[in-house]
Amino acid sequence: MKYLIFTITLLFVFTGCSQKEFFEPEYTVGDYDNTKASLNGNIISMNKDGATLDSGEIITKRGVSKFTIAQGYNFLNISEDVVITSNFKDSIMLDKKVIKTGGVVVAATLKDNKLAMIFSDNSIQLYDTEKEQILLKEYFTHSFVNDTRIANPYFMSNIILFPTLDGKIIVVAEENNQVIKSIVVDADGQFNNIIFLDVINDTLVAATVNKVISVGDGVLNLKDYSIRDIITHGTNIYIATIDGQIIKTDISLNIINRKKYKYAKFYALAYGSSLYALESQGYLINISEDFKEDNIYDFSFNNQEKVIALGDTIYYDDEYIILK
Repeated sequence: MKYLIFTITLLFVFTGCSQKEFFEPEYTVGDYDNTKASLNGNIISMNKDGATLDSGEIITKRGVSKFTIAQGYNFLNISEDVVITSNFKDSIMLDKKVIKTGGVVVAATLKDNKLAMIFSDNSIQLYDTEKEQILLKEYFTHSFVNDTRIANPYFMSNIILFPTLDGKIIVVAEENNQVIKSIVVDADGQFNNIIFLDVINDTLVAATVNKVISVGDGVLNLKDYSIRDIITHGTNIYIATIDGQIIKTDISLNIINRKKYKYAKFYALAYGSSLYALESQGYLINISEDFKEDNIYDFSFNNQEKVIALGDTIYYDDEYIILK
């Protein structure tokens, strides 16, 4: 009987493997010919706003740094020209200034003397860096498993947006440092931390791996997507899904265009003069602005390594490439 169970198990394993499908385009236009450049190391940690190399250099939306951060610290954000790093233990650094936090900070943003932080226990904190005092501390439901692309807090006019690890946006009034609203993006799912947060024309756009919302003029729009990556460009939102779709929407999440690539597994979206999608089997797909045409390039990279796209640049292995 044990032998029978073992045989059946093996049958399921091999059947599953034989049926595994991969994205295979009928035609490619050859290698992507833009010049590659080398990185001084490999990516060891990253979030939606940048990454840390094992050399101590960092990658941000401004490019690769010409300096190194303190050993044992990892990049979180750059705001007001200040680089924020965390040792993922008990302190963060604002450039070279150490701030003891007493806990693991996983996201942070600075404006003037106010430092907005998110901790690994899903608490949020607003800290006055000049007076060295806590202005606000709130605790939320602990999240034990999170996507690594944790979004940083966002200062928006007179409010502060804290993206939590349990799928909410906590809105804090900057005037009195009080919580005034909680916006639920995703109350379900194992991985439901906020992985994306942006503001377009006073409209909040946020996403987990399961849902995307936009909030503007008192109207909340919510869509269910299994998200591989999400970016904004201009007034449009671009979403890559687990089932191989590339979707373009407006800020109200109305679909403008969409394309489906059978069995495609997208790693990252980037925007040069038009949209690019990096596919796991070694392809780079360039889609025209009107979604009527695409070019598929051969693009070799190690899909076991970390990959991050920021703006018009893709960082992968120990190289990066700026897209046309």
